[in-house]
Amino acid sequence: MACFTVPLAEAVIVTAVKAVVFRRNADGVIGEAKKEKLAEIKVSIRNLEKMLYGGSFLLAIEHIYHGEVVLYPPFLTAMKNPEDIPEMLHEMATVGVGMAVLVTAVWGAAVGISALFRRRSKRCAGMIRGAV
Repeated sequence: MACFTVPLAEAVIVTAVKAVVFRRNADGVIGEAKKEKLAEIKVSIRNLEKMLYGGSFLLAIEHIYHGEVVLYPPFLTAMKNPEDIPEMLHEMATVGVGMAVLVTAVWGAAVGISALFRRRSKRCAGMIRGAV
């Protein structure tokens, strides 16, 4: 019914936090190494945003297709009948939170694996340069 709103809310929060943090860091003068690291972090956070917004959009389309979301107020069909509201909130608390946590965990694992490969390739490049 409304499970897609939880990852959507997380995406909005991530976007707002990213805007505040990177605006504050853009004002100061930082070294080249820190700029590079900041750029990597910005790209990985942007990937999280894309995953959350994209998944929420696809779920919203699916809910529209099944008639659970309509394009006129109150938008959620569960809001028409007050007896359906607890069921909707339960779905948001279980399915929605589960999806948001899973997407964030997969993103975290991807960022970790990417960092591991980057570190390993730098070490191998250093070994090759040292051998030559």
